[in-house]
Amino acid sequence: MEIRKETLDGPLMSVVIVTPDRYETIRKTIRHLRAQTARNRLEVIIVAPSRVELGLFESDLAEFHSHKIVEAGEIRVLANAKAVAVPEASAPIVAFAEDHCFPEPGWAEALIAAHRRGYQVVGPVMGNANPATALSWAGLFLHYGCCLQPVLSEQCTNLPWHNTSYRRNLLLEYGSDLAVMLLAEGILFDDLRAKGHKLHIEVAAKTDHVNISILSSWLRHAFWGGKLFGAMRAQKNRWSVWNRFVYIAAALLIPPLRLFRTLRVIRRAGRNTSLLRLIPSILSGLLPHALGEIAGYAIGLDNTAERYSYYETKRILHVTRSDREIFA
Repeated sequence: MEIRKETLDGPLMSVVIVTPDRYETIRKTIRHLRAQTARNRLEVIIVAPSRVELGLFESDLAEFHSHKIVEAGEIRVLANAKAVAVPEASAPIVAFAEDHCFPEPGWAEALIAAHRRGYQVVGPVMGNANPATALSWAGLFLHYGCCLQPVLSEQCTNLPWHNTSYRRNLLLEYGSDLAVMLLAEGILFDDLRAKGHKLHIEVAAKTDHVNISILSSWLRHAFWGGKLFGAMRAQKNRWSVWNRFVYIAAALLIPPLRLFRTLRVIRRAGRNTSLLRLIPSILSGLLPHALGEIAGYAIGLDNTAERYSYYETKRILHVTRSDREIFA
């Protein structure tokens, strides 16, 4: 269902956000979208199992250019829900948002401006919305190292998964394969770069990300994320048994390499005093991720996407009690 205001101009950017259950899960993010300087040029697309059960507050969406509710049935895999929304987008730019990532007021305007300058794929600068724990900082540095202030280069090889904006036509070119490409967005980034598209970090677009801060969830998320990446990498490149064996053997070299790179990110961010406190948390993420990657190369995808999506669609379940106050 679509609600559209009477206007001569269409939306400049469609923001896709998924809730696996009710509107309350994404309401905090919607409030941050309402605070955008460009809110009247945004189309908000909410993907939910059912409009009837959504519990939508229509008044929250009144200031946007327009909004749509896309009913997707039971949502078990986040990428599938996002892929369903892309063809429904009316704007030439599609940005993905999360229930646990809160953009600052100039975020949308800055992304739109970057696309107008000719960039096809644009990511924001990431901040830490729950900075109280070492696990949260480890997650931020491991997952978003190239997208933290100070940004060394606006051209990069990776952007924030689940928080990047694209020219809509780029995504539509993947057709029925879009959901597969969105499973592990790093694979999508590699494919777009191979096609000649540059990945751009827009320093004026800033957003604060809630990172996992419970150890049990951190370990499981790392394992399933590694397995998802390994399985998708092997599947995308159609690796033989020999290729898989070589990468399985080399996977144990990945944790020290990533640790070295992450320590450089931490130093660049000016948090040298936190190194000793962060290294155990970083290693506790790198090791299960490497094991998951090995499992992905050896076994393949099976139900990995569902397991991984569980940690990405209900982040409030995977943070400490004090961090949950952020979602209030």
